[in-house]
Amino acid sequence: MTGSTGESWRCLFFRSIPFQIIAMQSLWMLVASLLFSIMGVCVKLSAAYYSTAEIVLCRGLIGVCCISALILVRGGTIRTPFPRDHFIRGGIGVIALWLWFYSFGVLPVATATTFNYTSSIWMAVMLFGAAWWKGQKQFEWGLAATVLLSFFGVALLLRPSMAGDEVIGGGIALLSGILSAVAYLQIRKLGLLGEPEYRVVFYFSLTGFLAGLAACIISGHIPFWHAHTLKGTLLIAGIGVSATLAQIAMTRAYRLGNTLLTANLQYTGIAFSSLFGLLIWDDALGWLGWTGLAIIMMSGIVSTFYSQRVQQTVRARSAAL
Repeated sequence: MTGSTGESWRCLFFRSIPFQIIAMQSLWMLVASLLFSIMGVCVKLSAAYYSTAEIVLCRGLIGVCCISALILVRGGTIRTPFPRDHFIRGGIGVIALWLWFYSFGVLPVATATTFNYTSSIWMAVMLFGAAWWKGQKQFEWGLAATVLLSFFGVALLLRPSMAGDEVIGGGIALLSGILSAVAYLQIRKLGLLGEPEYRVVFYFSLTGFLAGLAACIISGHIPFWHAHTLKGTLLIAGIGVSATLAQIAMTRAYRLGNTLLTANLQYTGIAFSSLFGLLIWDDALGWLGWTGLAIIMMSGIVSTFYSQRVQQTVRARSAAL
């Protein structure tokens, strides 16, 4: 099959999928957000037992093992015709992850998290720029507005603050958000190229494992060569399993779902994290926090129904022609 024929077949395949199915694929982001929130809880609790490099290493190692086992049981291969795209996705994704982790050490948690979650806004900017560059007049302004609305809800919920000596840290956290946006769009690209979720997650996990291993070697200590506890072991295992499942769900959402709808639903991760903080650490949200939480949830619901209605209108017009 030639490249042009393959591309035509893929375009025909994706156009034949009813939008209701595409919208449902975007809802996988809700599953991913919940799992990422569980991972975040485990990361916070495991910080007393393991270094950041060890956490990143183990997260990647468990992902590689899980995907390898999945391939052995269900079939498949890690051979890919797009190694360059996987390298870009993995490299940018891991750099964004490290920058985000670093920003936690120099910024308040709320500020670092808020800056990282600007990734959805940057995605909307990049998509608009790409549409303008290609001369396309159609842009999903409604979905872009719901992304901004969700970010406003995040700001109310987290109420970030930054002192004058934290400007560099803020820039690093903001850069992590920009790079995360590029990584998410790269996931979308790999999906359109026909790469299955497990292969995308495998190479990202492998990149994370190698990056964590390199960081341990550079810091001059052997990873995991210290005393362990049952609680610490269960926590770091939970990080790897929840992160792998979350990556699979997120990759599926970006691969088959609507990009801006998926990006907006990503904000529900902050809502889940806030609820975990309330249940586990008795974090008080206050009325501003609850208002922000309600805005995030409302924006997710509105964006889903808006996206469905727009696509139904487009399909009706196409059928009339």
